[in-house]
Amino acid sequence: MLDVKFIRDNPDLVKKGVAAKNQKLDIDKILDLDRSRRAIIAEVEQLKALRNKVSEEIARKKKNKEDASSQIAEMKEVGQKISAQDVELRAVENELEGLLLWIPNMPHSSVPIGPDEESNVTVREWGQIPHLNFEIQPHWVIGEKYGLIDLPAAAKIAGSGFYVLKGAGARLQRALVQFMLDTHTRDGFIEVAPPVLANAKTMTGTGQLPKLAEDMYFLNDDGIYMIPTAEVPVTNIHQEEILNEEDLPRYYVAHSQCFRREAGAAGKDTRGLIRVHQFEKVEMVKIVTPEKSYDELETLLAQAEKIIQALKIPYRVRLLASGDLSFAAAKCYDIEIWAAGIGKYLEVSSVSNFEDFQARRMNTRFRDKDKKVRFVHTLNGSGTALPRLLAAIMENYQTDYGTIVVPEVLRPYMGGLVEITGQ
Repeated sequence: MLDVKFIRDNPDLVKKGVAAKNQKLDIDKILDLDRSRRAIIAEVEQLKALRNKVSEEIARKKKNKEDASSQIAEMKEVGQKISAQDVELRAVENELEGLLLWIPNMPHSSVPIGPDEESNVTVREWGQIPHLNFEIQPHWVIGEKYGLIDLPAAAKIAGSGFYVLKGAGARLQRALVQFMLDTHTRDGFIEVAPPVLANAKTMTGTGQLPKLAEDMYFLNDDGIYMIPTAEVPVTNIHQEEILNEEDLPRYYVAHSQCFRREAGAAGKDTRGLIRVHQFEKVEMVKIVTPEKSYDELETLLAQAEKIIQALKIPYRVRLLASGDLSFAAAKCYDIEIWAAGIGKYLEVSSVSNFEDFQARRMNTRFRDKDKKVRFVHTLNGSGTALPRLLAAIMENYQTDYGTIVVPEVLRPYMGGLVEITGQ
């Protein structure tokens, strides 16, 4: 959430930022409500000051046994005006807060301005895309051939957009999760096992609500949501808290199931593991001081890249343009890995800085060295999502004699298995 004072002081900047994120919002209405709110508060303060002054006069008159009936009647009327103004103030504040929840975070000055992913900028590339002398099968073909993926079973169980991993496929996913958690915890991240259900306040805190309500799975009887990412519960660990500066930064990592109703445009990338409604992911979260958040963004990106480099999968890092940024992010990098079987890059990690946008919604603050209470900055990055990573391993590690080589770094987690043969 943006500070209403920031909007008041920088209306043109906010309008420009909203437009850069392809949003259409009535900022002038928000400014009008803010003016109304402040006018009501000023009037109520004047009325209360008058009431305090006259109340002293009434007390004096009563003490001197003088007639105070006219002042008492006047204060009764003032009290009724204050009550009416309080009701109006609550209505204005509720409307204002509701509109503020729909304003996206402002793009950082280093973010390229553009309407969509076509304006994203490649920051760097790592590894060499292999040019093999045999036909590489897409993961859904070789995965079903070797019994690693069972898409028909998933369709029977849950419908389209789901998958079943079996045998070495399930084992490979488990190995990846353990490898990633071990890597991140070794580098100072605290492992968290959070709930995969979250209430509306928590979903609002990280910016999923109200903007993305239609993309979420909602359990109506319980009034609770299934999380789209572990970012939601992990970032909200410090909801409504004031931390001490000496306790920052906080680094967390969590493995969880993730649930998303919207799994991509109809008919686009719907085969195999590319776009699914339920998947596993390892997520990293940082809670830091504002002065260090952009340095922390770069080190968080490097931490996610560390996983892909260890797996020796070619990838590229893309800086997202304003129109491709998420609602809550001020700046974001995507890591896209190469999938040889389908011949394209697949995004497996988004690494974002939200500055104080989420912190304001969660009311997560810290007390600095000067004892001043300020909002923290929050960051998160996938470290990484599993389905597309599994797909890339199945495709990039194929051999000309029909096996899938297990990445060397994963072999200790798979009992020393070197190749998946499907036998």
